[in-house]
Amino acid sequence: MKRREFLQAASTVPLLPLASLPFAKAAHAAPFRRVRPSDPAWPTEAEWEALNADVVGNLIKVESPLVACAAAPASAGCAELFKELKNPYYIGDHVALTQTTGWIDAWTNAPSVYAVAAHRTADVVAAVNFAREHNLRLVVKGGGHSYFGASNAADSLLVWTRPMQQVALHDAFVPSGCAASAAQPAVSVGAGSIWLRTYNAVTTRGGRYVQGGGCATVGVAGLVQGGGFGSFSKNFGTGAASLLEAEVVTADGTARIVNACTNPDLFWAIKGAGNSFGVITRLTLRTHDLPDFFGGAALTIQAASDAAFRRLIGRFVGFYAESLFNPYWGEQAAFLPNNTLGIAMVFQGLDQAEAERTWRPFLDWVSASPSDYSFVSWPSFLALRARHFWDPALLTAVPGIALPDDRPGAPKSNVFWSGNLHETGWFLDNYESAWMPARHLKPDQQPHLADALFAASRHWRTAFHFNKGLAGGTAEAIASARDTCMNPDVLDAFALAISANGDAPAFPGVPGHEPDLAGGRARANLVHQAMAEMRKLAPNAGCYVSEAGYFDENWQDQYWGPNYPRLLAIKQKYDPDGLFVVHHGVGSEAWSADGFVRSG
Repeated sequence: MKRREFLQAASTVPLLPLASLPFAKAAHAAPFRRVRPSDPAWPTEAEWEALNADVVGNLIKVESPLVACAAAPASAGCAELFKELKNPYYIGDHVALTQTTGWIDAWTNAPSVYAVAAHRTADVVAAVNFAREHNLRLVVKGGGHSYFGASNAADSLLVWTRPMQQVALHDAFVPSGCAASAAQPAVSVGAGSIWLRTYNAVTTRGGRYVQGGGCATVGVAGLVQGGGFGSFSKNFGTGAASLLEAEVVTADGTARIVNACTNPDLFWAIKGAGNSFGVITRLTLRTHDLPDFFGGAALTIQAASDAAFRRLIGRFVGFYAESLFNPYWGEQAAFLPNNTLGIAMVFQGLDQAEAERTWRPFLDWVSASPSDYSFVSWPSFLALRARHFWDPALLTAVPGIALPDDRPGAPKSNVFWSGNLHETGWFLDNYESAWMPARHLKPDQQPHLADALFAASRHWRTAFHFNKGLAGGTAEAIASARDTCMNPDVLDAFALAISANGDAPAFPGVPGHEPDLAGGRARANLVHQAMAEMRKLAPNAGCYVSEAGYFDENWQDQYWGPNYPRLLAIKQKYDPDGLFVVHHGVGSEAWSADGFVRSG
């Protein structure tokens, strides 16, 4: 089915009828519809006031500044808004906004009608009970980074966990109901905390490491629920595999403690299946000893011809397999249509001299052919004492590494990686990914891998995210991920291949800021063609649920593989009426694209 045909069909026909899946006996006999503001059953003002009392005055009537901007597109306020949409802290602190403004032909930021700014578990319980009792569409937002738009929906009630930012370290945490012998160092984090603040507490001040996301402004809860890759996952594993315990408010309004000893089925499901099972209010993650150093390596190489670029790709693939395919190295290499190779990688456990020595054979090979290759940006290496890698004071002192929250009065600790600026507030054209099996790094397979990369790069920028694949990692990292619900393909993947494109923040109806539909669709097709080249090499590869295609057709198998039937059974147990519905989430095949109508 063609992409546009699929989009048109998706509004009326579920991707996969629930009756065709295991555990389908709970399906309703007739269509079931959630209530919208125009319906007679929508809660009265008195009922909303009662909810506000239950949540201690933390009910918000949501108004999107994007809608107001559409009414006055030439105003100074509108210009300032689109400037601030490049500040992830501004976006995160606004109840109506999301870190991605939309996805062409898929979704556009749409605010909820009301939101509960949850400060306590009791606030979440009250919101969940209210939504269930009044048959409302319920949405959950923490960091707001969902590419699929899972953290916003029109005509809905939003549970906004941003205020829940507590961080507490433990020397010997024992999960509830488990034996004391299970005690280990850990950190408990509120669902609204972002990774920079968490790293600052755990690493800068606490001298420990917790496996989290590479993007510093991503929410802790959302990343862990999606699986949770960070820059150093090959050594420390995934965020989901690091989870020791969580508090989850399920659809019946019960706040449940979940871990390996208490509610273990729900515990397994939240480790990689997204936010389809309830609202997480608190997470406890294991922490690790710090290595001596964290660091980075960056360089950009331009090839003088297509033939030279193909040779460069081949040499880099071989170099990666020989020298970087190990727990020390993570992050990205990008292959561009203009015959450019861009490297932005990180390392752990090595000092700067060791990192430079690792790269010397490859750099010497490049330098030996000056007529074929030139450095657009010279190789740079930087190693920091690991304790200071997320220290805001240090990050802002080193030019080009981090950017500040530039709002007046903003805390000086509000910083973010400059490399994430391009995706802040962006409007996506397309985003596709695939796990790349490690067998393609074998010497006799490397030419085929290089050919696929070169072919993909002819269409659009294609990147390997080496840390988003556990092959080459430690035995402990691989073993711990085996006990999550992620697609097992990740265990044997050396990288996640990604091709994507996003434009500046955009919103329909705002002249000067409207999405470029024609150009965006053309770019989306180029992204799709690039990933098609990679899938020729790995035709049955799964992909990462947090960085996948909105229009993926076989998403159940791609995201979770053989784990999907078990996930669906757990979904029916804890949320039989589908209170928690997100695009391509567990059980969502039974619902309309907007999440309001459940089929018979």
